[in-house]
Amino acid sequence: MPEAYPFLLRPILMPKVWGGRRLSALGKSLPPAGSAAELVGESWELADLGSTSAGGGGGGAARSIIENGSFSGRPLGEAMGEWGSSLLGRVKASESGGFPLLVKYLDAREHLSVQVHPSIAYCKSHAEAHLKTECWHILAAEPGSVLFKGVKPGVGRGDFERALREPGTQGSGVVDLLEAVPAVVGDCHLLPSGTVHALGAGVLVAEVQTPSDTTFRVYDWAKEYGRAGRELHIEASLECISWERARDATRFGRGVSPASQTCTTLVSTGFFDVDELKSAGGAIPLAAGERGEGRPQVIMMIQGAGTIEGPGHDPLPMALGQTALIPAAIAGSTTLRLPAGASALRAIVR
Repeated sequence: MPEAYPFLLRPILMPKVWGGRRLSALGKSLPPAGSAAELVGESWELADLGSTSAGGGGGGAARSIIENGSFSGRPLGEAMGEWGSSLLGRVKASESGGFPLLVKYLDAREHLSVQVHPSIAYCKSHAEAHLKTECWHILAAEPGSVLFKGVKPGVGRGDFERALREPGTQGSGVVDLLEAVPAVVGDCHLLPSGTVHALGAGVLVAEVQTPSDTTFRVYDWAKEYGRAGRELHIEASLECISWERARDATRFGRGVSPASQTCTTLVSTGFFDVDELKSAGGAIPLAAGERGEGRPQVIMMIQGAGTIEGPGHDPLPMALGQTALIPAAIAGSTTLRLPAGASALRAIVR
């Protein structure tokens, strides 16, 4: 087996009715303006799904292609099969045998649907449903833009169901029951499975999530945008929504001393940790102590450019918007060199 090296991954672009054109600022080659697929809502940066939902990934498989080295042009799953523990380390593959994270960029020109992902209890009684815990790190936001995140204090299932079924409203009353949180660049929002939410218009985010696209739509803004509404999943949504208050956002540098601001943990879950990496110029070690030992890491360049370096492999330059996977076998000996002003997100698989 050859010595492990970092993989640069080819993005998978997803046209969406709510999408826009801003992913070009992250280096994505969008379809021509005026074409049927000109509105791109998602760039799947790392995906290894044997199947997707019709309303999410389109119903087919979604598998990232490696761009560099001996696996260039081949899907990530083939590298996992050949390298085994050198790539995954202590981490288990997903239930379907794929890589246990899904990583994206999202560009919301319009509001995304109000939606919820299956709760733990729902998954236990519905084998076809899969947990989807995710986080959004805000990269850009138009003035006045918001995120819809969880229900307002005191709102329960009865209130939500009445709003959904109120005659003549098409369910628009549920929007008034949601917390509308200002979209602030640099904030990171954790959305555990069961949190009702919607990404608001004018917001560009990096997303790290568990490898599922099981989504139940509650409200689709068809009336507001004058478009045909997509399928809604009212009964399943009501079974899954958490009626507890959603967690506040975290932000780079909040409560952290200046000396330690090269690496700040934004989100920590049982599935993944997300850190923001920043430097005044120099190399940041990617060894992450006990939480990173023997685990693969995913690097997303969100500002500027950088270079992944380490013994046994050539330096891997990374441009703005690119995503790389660092196998578990080399994560502890690898560094990310960032010039002043550049920054990256790092996801450590749990």
